[in-house]
Amino acid sequence: MTKMAADLRSLCRSYTETTVRTVAGIAQKGPKDSDKLTAIAMLWERGWGKPVQPHAGADGEGDIRVTIRNIINGEDKT
Repeated sequence: MTKMAADLRSLCRSYTETTVRTVAGIAQKGPKDSDKLTAIAMLWERGWGKPVQPHAGADGEGDIRVTIRNIINGEDKT
């Protein structure tokens, strides 16, 4: 990671407490300030990374199915 990236991450993280309080205030009043929420999400993603996304199979359900085939001399040997 470069020095600039580390500095940006640190700067974004420094706003965590302020932005959490802002989000809590918006949540109590109702979601009327979407631009502010978007900016907060950007700071959090740059400071803490995006949330981990779960892996799921087709249509978002079940396990992921992996099919491995060996192709030798142009023939599909399944």
